[in-house]
Amino acid sequence: MRAVTTLSVVVLAAAGIGHAVVTSLDADISRVDPFKDMKNRPEAGHGMNVLLVGTDGRDQISQAERRKYRLGGEPCHCTDTIMIVHISEDRERASVVSLPRDSYAETPAHTDRITGEKHGSHPIKINAAYAEGGPQLTVRTVESMTRVKIDHYLEVDFISFMKTVDELGGVEICSVKPLKDSYTGLDLAAGSHRLTGGQALQYVRSRHADGSSDLGRMQRQQRFLAALIARATSSGVLLNPMKFRDVTRAVLGSVRADKGFGTDELLDLGRAMRDFSPSSSEFTTVPIGVMGYAVKGVGSTLKWDPAKSAKLFKALREDRPLSVRKPRADKALRVDVAPQQIRVQVENGTATEGLGKRVDSALAATGFRTTRQPVGAAVRTVKRTVVSYDPRWDRSAKSLAAALPGAELRAVEGRGPLLKVTAGADFKEVRKVRADDPYQGESGVTTGDQVVCP
Repeated sequence: MRAVTTLSVVVLAAAGIGHAVVTSLDADISRVDPFKDMKNRPEAGHGMNVLLVGTDGRDQISQAERRKYRLGGEPCHCTDTIMIVHISEDRERASVVSLPRDSYAETPAHTDRITGEKHGSHPIKINAAYAEGGPQLTVRTVESMTRVKIDHYLEVDFISFMKTVDELGGVEICSVKPLKDSYTGLDLAAGSHRLTGGQALQYVRSRHADGSSDLGRMQRQQRFLAALIARATSSGVLLNPMKFRDVTRAVLGSVRADKGFGTDELLDLGRAMRDFSPSSSEFTTVPIGVMGYAVKGVGSTLKWDPAKSAKLFKALREDRPLSVRKPRADKALRVDVAPQQIRVQVENGTATEGLGKRVDSALAATGFRTTRQPVGAAVRTVKRTVVSYDPRWDRSAKSLAAALPGAELRAVEGRGPLLKVTAGADFKEVRKVRADDPYQGESGVTTGDQVVCP
């Protein structure tokens, strides 16, 4: 999540402000060699691919700030966020693809960087690759899964994120709904807000602000990155050498990068991207095929949709814009949370054979992530269809109920993210619904100018 800041290095880089200022920044970058001894790598495509990873680093933040921004607990030795940023060959477009941290992955054979133990290929969550093999295994795993050759590696932590936002004078974000998360302390009313560094960290870390969990968090990270680009390109940073130096030092002070990403690369990108703006950027998340894909010894993971993800990564390799699906001309009811982000277990609460399967299939056809294994309810005399839900996922429950006309909402403490539909005798149909937010839904591709504040 902190990795969103690093793109500002690319956006702000040396747009005609002189070699000396940028050269002085090169010494601030810690170096790492994520490509050492790598073999059998994908063929290079067109353009440039940067792997951005966000690590924890909360141990470098003061106790007062850790309490204020709810950064308790021990830092993890893993990547909270992984993004591929593709800069087009003509330097007129940036395509940002988020890789969910709980993605199912299989590591290449490697040696554990902590224990020294040799491992063959085995399943993990993609964010665990960093703990086992550091930047090198992270790059190898991403390349193996995407067949996209990574040209540069950038790693950012909490502290550089906060400093960068503060150096820019804050970043403005907008929300059509109130956002509140007791875990991070986020509490924003609907509307526009200028966030300081600490507040921005709460915004991009929140997983419980709505019913979309980690996928919603990635969408907020992408929204924030678009706003960051808008702020950087409209605040005079590119025209003010001293301001540019202060902002980039805030980023680079806690960045680790590969040895090939230095002053010359910053200068070249800066000159080429002088006219870069939010409309030049596009954002998406790898299409998910199976939510809650259980793997022994690993836990619940997200399994990518093989056909759709292959199409996405092929577009990156071929330096093509990510296709943006036009809104469908249907009469779907607008809801807060996209059905593709809502997990559902269906139960048949009647004596009618096959009703559970019929409801499950109809919900799945509308986009809901059903288990595809409907079961019989304990009571088979239910008259009115019921949606049972954990209060923390109330927005998801309301979106699901909207697809089931006449359904009753019933809160159940501790139920978790899996919602339950008990089909009653009143069931007639599943109504089509889709998310009001252009970020959500199956296509999930948007440009920066579509999501920044008007």
